[in-house]
Amino acid sequence: MNIFDTIANRYSVRSYLDKKVEPEKLASIFSAVRLAPSARNAQEWRFVIITDPELREKVAQAGGQPFLKECPVIIAACAETDRRIMMSGELAYTVDVAIAIDHLTLAATAMGLGTCWVGSFDPKVVREALDIPEGYPVAALLALGYPSEQKKPAVEKSRLNLHDIVFENGWQKEFKG
Repeated sequence: MNIFDTIANRYSVRSYLDKKVEPEKLASIFSAVRLAPSARNAQEWRFVIITDPELREKVAQAGGQPFLKECPVIIAACAETDRRIMMSGELAYTVDVAIAIDHLTLAATAMGLGTCWVGSFDPKVVREALDIPEGYPVAALLALGYPSEQKKPAVEKSRLNLHDIVFENGWQKEFKG
């Protein structure tokens, strides 16, 4: 699968097969994740891979997302950060972790796995369940596993037209691409 096919075929998976994700696939995915760019090359992202059923149950309860209980792997995306704010006014770690997560979702898709990025969860519950020290933000959770069904790829979903999201040489100036 080339990168454009991978992007077009990625979707948020909310139903998983009861099938273990092979450790070598996890290693390959995280090899791609570690290559993600980051501000000042700080690489502030940290990930906790949760495969233990009891821990998955605890973490799943933090988000109230029923599908988290059935996926074979939950990933807690965290940061070891100095909370540096970039000149744009954004926290560097939030952007950097998001880029790393995007690498993760695309690498997983390329390997026939599905993911779902979860932002609705109680970080305190996740922190306690996984013994994550204070000062290490839990930025997101990700479900990871083999999809139980194939859904419409992103390219077939309703998306805004390019002229609605891309401007050239100024705000709301027509993109001629």
